[in-house]
Amino acid sequence: MSRQVELLWEGAVSPVQREAGKPEIVPRWRRWLLLLLALALLLGFAQLLPGTLTLRGPEWQPRQLARESWQGGDGGGRGPVGLAGCGSVPEARQFDCYPERDTVVTRKLCQARGCCFVQVLRRLSGVPWCFYPPTFPTYTLTNLSQTPLGETGVLTRSQKSYYPNDVLNLQLDVTFETNTRLHIKIRDSRSHRYEVPIEVPPPAHRAPAPTYTVQYSPKPFGLIVTRKSTGAVLYGLLNTTLAPLLFADQFLQISTSLPSPYIYGLGEHQAGFLHTVQWNTLTFWARDCPPRDFVNLYGVHPFYLSIEPNGTSHGVFLLNSNAMDVVLQPVPALTWRTIGGVLDFYIFMGPDPNSVIQQYLEVVGRPAMPPAWGLGFHLCRWGYRTSNRTWQVVKEMRDAGIPQDVQWNDIDYMDRYLDFTFDARTFDSLPDLVKDLHDHRQRYVMILDPGISSTQTPGTYWPYDEGLKRGVFINNATGNPLIGQVWPGLTAFPDFSDPKTQGWWYENLLRYHQAVPFDGVWIDMNEPSNFLDGSTEGCPSDRFENPPYVPGVLGGQLRSKTICASAKQSVSLHYNVHSLYGLMEAKATASALIKILNKRPFVISRSTFPSQGKYSGHWLGDNRSQWKDMYYSIPGILNFNMFGIPLVGSDICGFGDTTTEEMCVRWTQLGAFYPFSRNHNMLGTKAQQPTAFSTSAQAAMRTALRTRYSLFPFLYTLFHRAHVLGQTVARPLLFEFPEDVNTFSVDRQFLWGRSLLITPVLEPGADSVTGYFPKGLWFDFYTVSSCQPGRQTLSRGTALSSSGEHRKLAAPLDIINLHIREGSIIPAQEPNTTIWDSSSNPLYLMVGLTPQGTAQGDIFWDDGESLDTYESGNYTYVTFSVAEVMQVNPLNPCLSPRSDSLYIPVVVRPLASQVRGPRFDSRPGQNLIGTRLLVDWRITLYKRCLFDPL
Repeated sequence: MSRQVELLWEGAVSPVQREAGKPEIVPRWRRWLLLLLALALLLGFAQLLPGTLTLRGPEWQPRQLARESWQGGDGGGRGPVGLAGCGSVPEARQFDCYPERDTVVTRKLCQARGCCFVQVLRRLSGVPWCFYPPTFPTYTLTNLSQTPLGETGVLTRSQKSYYPNDVLNLQLDVTFETNTRLHIKIRDSRSHRYEVPIEVPPPAHRAPAPTYTVQYSPKPFGLIVTRKSTGAVLYGLLNTTLAPLLFADQFLQISTSLPSPYIYGLGEHQAGFLHTVQWNTLTFWARDCPPRDFVNLYGVHPFYLSIEPNGTSHGVFLLNSNAMDVVLQPVPALTWRTIGGVLDFYIFMGPDPNSVIQQYLEVVGRPAMPPAWGLGFHLCRWGYRTSNRTWQVVKEMRDAGIPQDVQWNDIDYMDRYLDFTFDARTFDSLPDLVKDLHDHRQRYVMILDPGISSTQTPGTYWPYDEGLKRGVFINNATGNPLIGQVWPGLTAFPDFSDPKTQGWWYENLLRYHQAVPFDGVWIDMNEPSNFLDGSTEGCPSDRFENPPYVPGVLGGQLRSKTICASAKQSVSLHYNVHSLYGLMEAKATASALIKILNKRPFVISRSTFPSQGKYSGHWLGDNRSQWKDMYYSIPGILNFNMFGIPLVGSDICGFGDTTTEEMCVRWTQLGAFYPFSRNHNMLGTKAQQPTAFSTSAQAAMRTALRTRYSLFPFLYTLFHRAHVLGQTVARPLLFEFPEDVNTFSVDRQFLWGRSLLITPVLEPGADSVTGYFPKGLWFDFYTVSSCQPGRQTLSRGTALSSSGEHRKLAAPLDIINLHIREGSIIPAQEPNTTIWDSSSNPLYLMVGLTPQGTAQGDIFWDDGESLDTYESGNYTYVTFSVAEVMQVNPLNPCLSPRSDSLYIPVVVRPLASQVRGPRFDSRPGQNLIGTRLLVDWRITLYKRCLFDPL
């Protein structure tokens, strides 16, 4: 968490005041007066200086005035003067030629760059006043030739651009890697440049039957990719009818058309799931900042998915870790603008959204399989203050019968905020607490920050003493450890890109584990965060600290609340690898836990980068107890499932501010369906664990969490499919219904896999909720799950038949609406208060039939914690399908001969007659985790519990 957290939640505080840490609430009448005066001054200034564009501060957002429409040649009215073709450029196709912030752009400055200038006076918008003419000079393609894997060519330019250190000679490599994956790289042909050091699969051979074609324009250089099946242009890479390619040492820019305005991904930002293309700028540079609109946040994921007009999909990934902006505009089009590295693109042909994600994860890596207990409910807060209070909360949860698998501690467990310590006075019983958790089949996770205190007496703090001896810390430009400041005071920062740092990190974790046998690690503050800008000594005034172009990073400088960009790391300058810091720490932490525990590692990280799902999950950061933050959590978890990090969730009930009982009930109901489910809040706020509320609120939360635990077999199987196939766990509706344009903007509902639709309440005072139901039958979850032996009463409707429409649903405070999609079989079990204890209970199946009477599903089962069970064959995987209907007993009020949903117990012990297989190799009372299922690979189910659709 950030030291500025409290300031950012004070109310009417300007971004500049927040950044300075000096909040001041201005009276409303004074704010209006100042605003009117400012507008008057601005209008007067515009009359005096017609060439003025706008003054864009460090946190500028695209809010320029839209120009008056004009027609005619280059010299008329307010139109551009002296450049051929400026008048022919439509407003939506005006690509910014002067994107620098903190600059008053005049006609003179714009035309000095050889660009068109048109004032925009009518309304607020992001339309650039200074934009490229069609004749702006760019590169020429020569020497295009075939290679064993694709094509290669040389790009040259004869005229320098307006940025220093142009790279005049470039190498173009186009590789047909697979039939659905195209790789395009543009790099310096004469000098080596930094490239992102993550593993990507080398192509084995040229794709035999690619689903794409690549076309080239030699002069000016252009490249267009089309889909063979439709001939539709899906990616106008370097299309010079749009904008020129720029490639200088610290400014690389390329623009592309988009086939439609439906674009997703491009994280991490707080926004809706569907991005707007109305002059929208997204900035990428890992930053410690409580989530808010229009700023760069903790992670960097330069990947997007686009829906094409015919419903097919493709994806694009730029493998680049330097600071960057991505600009979306209404053509629709997208501009990549980065300040280092190379242009290294992967294009994924889909053709459906699920396939795009699977193809993306073939490049960056599929996510690791989490331990089973990691999918239980987690509880934490900053402010327990003592281990005894932490222990008391655990006992309260047990007494209330509310499921909980994992207890966490924030930084208040540490001795003076020193990593790898615990306070012997206030947390003296911590080892006993952890033992008690283990005795109750629960787990313990603690926080670690990367900053290592540098001010302890020599010989008293092994992490720093040993780290200094081994040279594991990031150095400043002079070659000495860079010193910043975080929670323990002055600190050094480990260089996780250095193999010797990874060994040192492992030894620290091992030493601490011998004192407190933790089960997982929470790595926070790893952007890396710094309470200073750069270091205690500042930063050098060089081209890395002051590049020619600075993307729209919060604070206006790369070093804002982090370390110097010029700092030296093992693989490169921090300027290049800053946004990889969380990934490298996660990799080192996961590796250490595997060595220590010889089990699957559990790591949750705040900062992330592509491929991180192989090593950690993610939580969405320091949110607030506000209804809009609850809503934003849904686009957040959907995005990170796209990014290959399915183990993701938001702090349930909110981290900052104080929640209300209603909000916490609703958020717990939603959070019960986050892939990673944790309640957490900050110091100085009221307790918000479930037992802190009324008995009725506790009952509603207990119901939601028990529902999650009953669905553990289904959720665990979804994570298996993510690990093995690269599928998403939490899934947007458009992934399953890409032919239904109504799903393209749905981000207040989501699916688990393809089968379970979650429709939460996201507003206060509501007793109903409206959700969108794509075409088909949707079975009420509670009706299906209530039809079990000994449960004879049905209290709710059963199935909703939709033609693709919004439906209003009853939503009392004690329930979250869940629906099973037709054609689905969901494995479930009777819940208990931990995953381990639940797994001793019988399994059953919930089935929603199609109108044709078919359904299918599957279950993956292993011991829940061993490494590589799938890879080594130590698992059971069963598929289910409904193949025929049998006569049922009409005397049972839970059975009817007309139904499309059914409940079938999958036997553990004496009920084998209810299903033709499977049977378990188990004895009464035996826990089923790790038990082999003795079954055929395909099982025929019979209709059992039947209801009428609404």
